[in-house]
This record gives sequence, C-alpha cells and structure tokens, in this order.
Amino acid sequence: MRLSGSTVAVLLAEGVEDLEFYVPFMRLQEEGARVIGAGLALTPVRGKNGLVITPTATIDTLDPAKLLGLVIPGGWAPDKLRRDPVVIDLVKDLDSEEKPIGIICHGGSVAVSADIVRGRRATGSKGIKDDLVNAGAIWVNEPAFRDGHLVWGRVVADIPDFCRLLVAALVERHVEG
Repeated sequence: MRLSGSTVAVLLAEGVEDLEFYVPFMRLQEEGARVIGAGLALTPVRGKNGLVITPTATIDTLDPAKLLGLVIPGGWAPDKLRRDPVVIDLVKDLDSEEKPIGIICHGGSVAVSADIVRGRRATGSKGIKDDLVNAGAIWVNEPAFRDGHLVWGRVVADIPDFCRLLVAALVERHVEG
C-alpha cells in the first residue's frame, strides 16, 4: 500500500482506450491510492472497446494541489480532452509542480496541446508521432520510460511496463511529499 493517503486522477472521455484506463486505475488502487475517474461530465462514456465507464468526478472539480499525479490514457478520448481549457490548465499545473503525469498511446496529444513536450523525450502511438515531433518532443520508440516526472507508454501491449514506471514515479513523489 505504498500510495495510501494519496489521490491520483485518470482522465476519460468518450472513446477512451478501455485497458489504458482500467489497468492503471486498478494498479494504483492496488497500491492504496484513491483513484478518481475524471470526465468532462458525470455522464457515462463508452470506451473504445465498448466498456461503459461512469466518471466519479468532473475534471473542473479537481484540485491540482490535492493530486499526487495524473494519468492520460489513449484511445479517441484525448482528441476530446485536448479541446477543453480546463484539461489543459490541469496538465500544465501538474507539470509545473513536477507531479507525475502518466501518458500512454494517444494521450500524448493532450500533452502536445498543453505545450509540455518541447525538448522532452516522448512516445505513444505512431499515429501521434508527427504531432509530438512537430511540438518539439524527441521521439523515442520504446515501450515505456520516464523523462523526469513524465511517464510515457506506447500502446496497450506496453501497459505492464508503463504501470511499473508510473507506480515508481508516484511512490517516489509520495515519499518526498
């Protein structure tokens, strides 16, 4: 229970990649974190593979000061999330505080819109490689890695490596905090 007493939010919107949402969500719960599924509204959304997920909070109610970290799953949800200024402000706030942000697959498009990738190593689905590079990121084709407080994962198959590094980053921050 290395994350007991901490809170982590996992963002979601219609079309979120189900496994990239649920596996980190459950893995963080397993470590004792309070995990919030945060959506644009409290209405249920359907994941990319058909699972229905009901947010437990709206993104605009999240207090960055009370979050240990954030997870941005992929799928089609990032395309919706990146358009919301509240999402962008949340990501920028956590980045400025160097709190762990887990970004997997198409989640990197939210990081691009928040302008937090310039000069940093990044990965994700090959579908956003050009977006990351054009935003100034250094593309790395590895399953998962950390660049400071940012934890990157490529795709669903890389979730185990992504979760291992995400938990390590959050535990490190939790112990410091």
